[in-house]
Amino acid sequence: MQIGYLLWWLFAALGLGTLAETYPLALRLLAFAGIAYLAWLGLQAIRHSFQPDQNTAKPPREPSRHAFRDGILIAIGNPKSVIYMIAIIPPFIDASVPIVPQIAMLALVALLIDLPVGALYIGAGQRVARAMERAATRRWIDRGIGALFLVIAVLVLGELLGTEF
Repeated sequence: MQIGYLLWWLFAALGLGTLAETYPLALRLLAFAGIAYLAWLGLQAIRHSFQPDQNTAKPPREPSRHAFRDGILIAIGNPKSVIYMIAIIPPFIDASVPIVPQIAMLALVALLIDLPVGALYIGAGQRVARAMERAATRRWIDRGIGALFLVIAVLVLGELLGTEF
């Protein structure tokens, strides 16, 4: 999946770099839209955590014999990847300096975070799956992620407006 995500990072670097050079105001507006989207995701996660649990565990499927290929295709075909790149990355980009190195650094940081987290999920797969079957666990994870997204949105908004929080 990381290879698929790296392709999206490459697309973002090329597209956002061109956008920043050609229309700096458009990149700034996209950054504000990204902040709004991040805040919306945070609020949705928190709101979801208070909903009665209606999810039932689905029976496990047979493992794919093409996991490597499937992972790349899933990452490339995931609409959240597009939204992530277009809406969430711009607030972290400074249009006054070259864009491609900034996105390369963000991609590296994301990869360095994603790889160990993914390895933990893989290593603790059954234990994590059992924990995620419990509605209380999912509620607290939703609340934590929602709060984190809101904090990040506020901090990035402060940075864009030139205000420290």
